[in-house]
Amino acid sequence: MAGRQTRGRQRIDMKRIENENDRLITFSKRRSGIYKKSNELVTLCGAQVGVAVFSPAGKPFSFAHPSIDAVANWFLNRNPPPNDRSHALVESYRRVRLNELNQRQEELINQIQAEQARNEVLKRLTEGKRDAAWWEAPIEELNREELYQMKARMEDLRRTLQKSIDQRIRGEPCASIEGQKLEK
Repeated sequence: MAGRQTRGRQRIDMKRIENENDRLITFSKRRSGIYKKSNELVTLCGAQVGVAVFSPAGKPFSFAHPSIDAVANWFLNRNPPPNDRSHALVESYRRVRLNELNQRQEELINQIQAEQARNEVLKRLTEGKRDAAWWEAPIEELNREELYQMKARMEDLRRTLQKSIDQRIRGEPCASIEGQKLEK
């Protein structure tokens, strides 16, 4: 393996990190990890979470859901403040938005399934007889939807042919069918 080799993930001894820069970097990374895990608890379990951390320099950092006041009051068995209705509004909006997104996801899944079914129909119509035309597909092997699609394609072909015949009768140049220019 060429290039720089790393030591990989190693076990770290649980003791104070002596180098101040390393200590601050470790604090920052671990703090981010704690926030990430707290956020996962909120998202996955609907938990109320409050985390307060002070850096080695004494600077405070916190993460809370729905708010630090609500979590602290809950922890201290106090009643929530009377004007703390923001959580209910946020939760209501979140539920409405989540329902909208779930509905949109259902619609997209249905569209994908319909397109996959259509793709299967087209594959069945064209497989096996690559050199044969689509109208030569074995009708006995087609299901109802495939038969309706074949009928629609045949009606389109009939209309195109009728239009070409009418143009020839009138002496006009004929339109192309399937990319082939018709001649008189």
